[in-house]
Amino acid sequence: MKQSRHIGERMNQRGIAQAMVELVLTHGRCEQDKFVLDRREVDRRLDELNRERGLLLKVRDKGGVIVVADGETLITAYNRN
Repeated sequence: MKQSRHIGERMNQRGIAQAMVELVLTHGRCEQDKFVLDRREVDRRLDELNRERGLLLKVRDKGGVIVVADGETLITAYNRN
């Protein structure tokens, strides 16, 4: 998305990094002409990431997990160890 000079100035004044703007555009909700990422949505996203982190740690403890599929049918799953 193209950025105006105005947004660059305001981001600089308010300590808003480009990565923060991209996060809002990706995970925020659209309300007419605004993208909003509020505290409640941030907390929900952090909860999701924490759950995913826990799962990733379990998969790592197994040395990885392999899932075998045939087309759209899942056949088996096993630890990578």
